[in-house]
Amino acid sequence: MLAALVLASALSAAAPSGPAAETPAVDTATLTVKVAHVSPKGGKISLALYTAANYEDDDHPTLSRDVPADPAGTTIVISGLKPGVYAVKMMQDINENGKFDTSWLGLPLEPYGFSNNAKPFLSAPSFDSTKFTVAPGDNTITIRLSGTDGISVPKRKEPVK
Repeated sequence: MLAALVLASALSAAAPSGPAAETPAVDTATLTVKVAHVSPKGGKISLALYTAANYEDDDHPTLSRDVPADPAGTTIVISGLKPGVYAVKMMQDINENGKFDTSWLGLPLEPYGFSNNAKPFLSAPSFDSTKFTVAPGDNTITIRLSGTDGISVPKRKEPVK
């Protein structure tokens, strides 16, 4: 009995109490994304944030945000973000149909961009070329949208023989 009392007393003395006993707050981050070269054609800017684990799955980003496209200055602020390594894919949905429009050749018909202003070549750039680190506190990146805001592909007047 005495041993149990001594053990209980030792455990209660070792356990912190008061405010220090509470679980420490996890540091969070705020990511501010400034968007450059927004087309004056309007619509909305769609941002999708990814980790390495889900970068290839366009349908399941870590989080997404849609804001009105403003050529005078479009900024997206994401608060409460867990610090880590992320990548951004972004597009300006000019016609607001909820999808990234392409021509019959697969060429983009709406402006787009990636973190680090990575350029695609026959496909989206890799996670390694788009990744950036979000540290606790305030973080800011700028993404420059492509100049594509409506490529017109000429239609053939005569069938090819």
